[in-house]
Parts: sequence; C-alpha cells; structure tokens
Amino acid sequence: MAAGKGTRLKSKHPKVLHEIGGKPILAHVIATAQKVVPARDIFVIIGHEAERVRKAVAGTGVNFVLQATQRGTGHALMVAREALSGNGDRNKYDQVIVLSGDAPLITAETIRKLSDFHSAQKATMTLLTADLDDPYGYGRVIRKGGRVEVLEIVEEKSATPQQKKIREINSGFYAFDAPALYVHIDRLSTENAHGEYYLTDMAGVFHRARKKVVAIKTSDAGEVLGSNTRAEMMVLDARLRLAKCRELLEEGVTIFYPHTCVIDSDVEVGADTVIEPFVQLLGSTKIGADCRIRSYSLIGNSVIGDRVTVKPGTIMEDSRVGTGAVLGPYSHLRPGSDVGEGAHVGNFVETKKIKLGKGSKANHLSYLGDAEIGEGVNIGAGTITCNYDGVNKHKTVIEDGVFIGSDSTLVAPVKIGRGSYVAAASCITEDVPADALALGRARQSVKEGWARAKRDAQKEKHQ
Repeated sequence: MAAGKGTRLKSKHPKVLHEIGGKPILAHVIATAQKVVPARDIFVIIGHEAERVRKAVAGTGVNFVLQATQRGTGHALMVAREALSGNGDRNKYDQVIVLSGDAPLITAETIRKLSDFHSAQKATMTLLTADLDDPYGYGRVIRKGGRVEVLEIVEEKSATPQQKKIREINSGFYAFDAPALYVHIDRLSTENAHGEYYLTDMAGVFHRARKKVVAIKTSDAGEVLGSNTRAEMMVLDARLRLAKCRELLEEGVTIFYPHTCVIDSDVEVGADTVIEPFVQLLGSTKIGADCRIRSYSLIGNSVIGDRVTVKPGTIMEDSRVGTGAVLGPYSHLRPGSDVGEGAHVGNFVETKKIKLGKGSKANHLSYLGDAEIGEGVNIGAGTITCNYDGVNKHKTVIEDGVFIGSDSTLVAPVKIGRGSYVAAASCITEDVPADALALGRARQSVKEGWARAKRDAQKEKHQ
C-alpha cells in the first residue's frame, strides 16, 4: 500500500518516494516482494501524487491500482477488488499478502513465514505482530486466551489502561484468504474519528462472522517499523546501511569504520577490496576485486574493474574504469568518462564524456572533455580540450602514442595523429599528422640587458 501522503514529513514529495539506503522507500519493499513472487503478482496501490509514484517504480514491472480518494487502508483493498479477485468470475488469487509501502526493512523470509503460517492455520486473516519496548501509538493485539487466535486489534486511543500494558502490536502486514476478504470487506464501517475504512477492523468483522483470525510474531521488531517522520527515516537508513556493510564484510570486503561510510543498497564490491573511512558508494556502483578506495571519495553509478586504486577525494559519476587504473587524488570523472586498463587520471584532472586508452596518463591539472584518447598517450599538466564554442560541443581525437606538452590547448574539432608531439604551451587549431611536431605559440624573443636598463631609468627618475 503506497497511496498515503505522509503529512508528518512536511514534504511536497510523496512519502514512499523519500529515499533511504540510496533509493525510494517503496523500491525497497517492491524488491523484497519480488523475492517471494514475480512482479506480475505484485500490485501497488497508489493515490497521492500517483503518477510520480508510478513513474518512479514502473521499471520493476509491477501492477498499479489507483486509489483516487484515500479513505483508509480498508478502502485501499476495496479499490483493488477487481485486480485481486478477478471481478467475481473465479478468484484470481487464493491468498493476498498486504505490505506497507513505507516499511522498507521487511524481509522476504518474514513474508514467506507469514504466508506459510496463514496457510498452515487455514486462517481467514493473519496478522504479523511484534513486541515493542514502547508500544505507544500502535494498535494492541488482543489474543484469545494467549493462543494464536486473535479477538481484535485495539487502537491506542480506545485501549483500556490494562490493554495499554500489552507490548504486542499490529505491524500493518497481513495475509488474507482472498475470497473471504471480498465477501466480508463491505462490512467495514467509517464510524470512527477520521471517517475512514480501517483494514484493522477486518479482525473484528471476521471474528463476528466466526472466521479464524490468527497472529504470528516477528523475532525482529525493527523490520516492521514504518517511516512516518524524517527522524524515523534516518533510523531506518542507518539500519539499512549498516546491514549493507555487514553483507559486504561477509563477502570478503574490508571496510574501515563502517559507520562513517555511505554505501547504497544496490552497490556491489568484489572480495579483497579495501574501503577506507568516509567513502560514499552510491546508486548501482560496481567495484571489482582487490581495489583500494581511499577516504573522501564519492562514486556514483559507476563500474570499476579489478585492482583499481582510487586516491582520496576523487569524485566519479556514471563512469567506467578499467583494471589496474589509478585515479586521484582529487580527480573528477563526470558522466561518460571511460578510463582504460592501467591508465592514470591524476590530481585536479576533470574528465567528461571521454575515452582514455590503455596505459595513457593525465596526471595533473587538466580538463579533458568530449575526447577520444588512444593508448600510451601522455597528457601534460594544464592541458585543455576546448570542446565548446558557445553553441555546440566538438570532439578531440588523440591517437596512440601521442605526447601532449604541458599547458596545451586543443581547440576542437581537431585530430592529433599517432606518435606525434605537441610542444608545451601550444594552441592547436588544426589537425596534426602522425609523427609530427606541432608548435602553436609565438617565437620567443630575448632582449639582453633590458631589465637592468629599466631599473637604472627608475633610479634616475627618483633622484
């Protein structure tokens, strides 16, 4: 269920699209559900900012049900009647599992336990519950004589002092017998403070109809916690990221001071890679084996090969890096950068939409944009590919074995031929043939004694 607004967040954005662990809250729940059933059997009930929510997770292949007016959790299941029950012909599903779109820590194992317990008990409704040290604000589960069967769920404001002492709470996750659900769901009432249809009331509806309602308790209360406030979101984010670090540690990755690192849920890292403190690995980043990612580096949606060294302060976005390359310190690889095997991109070098060939080096203070650079190329300090004329971007081609002297400006479109040299401080505006030397600077002129004469003239002026 993902139709709510989340007013306590004080946000213009849909609640389920707020990010934790590097992706929308709802995306975590969908990813977990897909470990249990295929996407075609997952239905996301959307309402507030429905199209934004749909667009954000459409790539998962799940189905959507529109709850145009949000009249409660029970109403959400009412509008899903046709999608889930087959419009009355024959029941499309025997069992329906209800998950909360704002509770991203739920595990596939727990969902399977809920489903299997529901089937084993031949129940009409099964609640997933949890024991909380401080259950204030949650609905309390009233069991029948301490057994698995449930009499009702009592909300905080309606609970007696004795009932408020109960620590077992309703998590908002359920399993239903689908045919029975839609036979009885119209018995829900809006006679409550908010005038809404509450799904929790189905426990009472089924109890009065002499149907079996049971509960199963999760051993980890943390996995059912929702994210109603930003503070709660940050608690869940911290749990997710710490769990991700533990997962990587178990897979052979060394992470120094894990609590200082920001590693998103979908990041992959190979064995024997070392991640130093204060590193951020974001999005769908993939890092190979035996790499060293040094402190204060930020890598987003990039692919890094094996045995790569990323020195401190390197920033990388939507880029690829080949085996054995060395980056940084303080390099900036902007989207579209493709660094070849054994290549070097050094301190204060910025790249954008380039291909840097095997073994090529740009070690100092350069800007390389919209360029195709071959193998074994040396880019001297201060080199600039001038790719933008104020209207359009143009490409620079530097072939294998070229030497670009320091402080050169290459005005695109331009091609530097194989094995050629560009002299330091040259401005190159025309193509350079293979094995040539290109000089694009004024001839040096030396005037001997000029400085001494100038100083003597200044002395005479002040005497």
